Amino acid sequence: MINTLGQADVERLMADPSDGNRAEAAAKVARHFDAPSLTPKERMLAEQIVRIMVRDAAQRVREALAHNLKNSNSLPHDVALILARDVESVAMPILESSTVLTDADLIEIVRAANPAKQMAVAGRPQVSAVVADTLIDSGNVKAVTRLVANEAAELSERSLQTVVDRYGKEETIQDSLVHRPALPITIAERLVATVSDNLRDYLVANHDLPAGTATDLLMESRERATVGLLPPGAKGVDIMELVQQMMASGRLTPSIILRALCMGDLSFFEASLSALTKIPLVSTRMLILDEGPLGLKALCGKAGLPAPMFPAFRVAVDVARQTDYDGGDKDRERHMSRMIQRILTQYEDMEPDNLDYLLRKLNQIAA
Repeated sequence: MINTLGQADVERLMADPSDGNRAEAAAKVARHFDAPSLTPKERMLAEQIVRIMVRDAAQRVREALAHNLKNSNSLPHDVALILARDVESVAMPILESSTVLTDADLIEIVRAANPAKQMAVAGRPQVSAVVADTLIDSGNVKAVTRLVANEAAELSERSLQTVVDRYGKEETIQDSLVHRPALPITIAERLVATVSDNLRDYLVANHDLPAGTATDLLMESRERATVGLLPPGAKGVDIMELVQQMMASGRLTPSIILRALCMGDLSFFEASLSALTKIPLVSTRMLILDEGPLGLKALCGKAGLPAPMFPAFRVAVDVARQTDYDGGDKDRERHMSRMIQRILTQYEDMEPDNLDYLLRKLNQIAA
């Protein structure tokens, strides 16, 4: 065979058919398995040799085959499957790299419940949605962590929801989720809440903070992160989905609604009141924009927002309607500063330090 086993190789094998010599021969055949210079007869012979060696009793021979055939596009499917079902040291290169294996093959391997093989499948250059779901169902935290960290893995919003449901408390999985290049808004919002719980524990343990103070900081960090999830121009359906999820989990608080409004996010405010009052969004928007004295007040009352906070909502809505972003650097910060200054005029004995200070004071008044 040209460029594969020569006369010297054959003679060496005949004189000393040791595991080492057989492994060396296997590697040489495998390295040239896809060589375009092979004739049809030589390719057939190479395949016959591989089929014999793939069942060699010596593990190192099979390891040599797997390592050198992992990227072969010509590897017969049945041979790839034999290698994938072999012991871990043989199977891993094939499971991590071979494009010959089908989704059905990979699902079978994952369901066989070998943790190392599940890890190998999770790190493949391409992981389809059905294989990803099978890995998520496996219960293997390390494999799911590697899967979520794999940018080439097809993970639907439903699949990511399942990951958060089952493994959301695992710090390794939280880290992998956070560092994915793109996340659905609902997943990002759930992560904010989960990670914030860890932040509270860290503050209490490492900074000797009273539990109440730590909880206040937790809520502030959670709210700051949450209201920043939706970029300007986000679709109404995305905003409503986020609001519905936050309401269901008890995180749609008066302070987070006011925080979003102070940042000029009228859409979030409208969606929040619509969800809390169960009034259609169009009707809610009309009541909010009504310049009369009763529409917004009645709406806030029906939504269960604290009555002492209503003046802040009234001013914030008016300022949001009258003031656009200027388009310059830090325009959102300037907009928020103007908003806070206007709101502060409605209350006495308050200093306009920042929005967090304002919200704490407003919550104290409401309480």
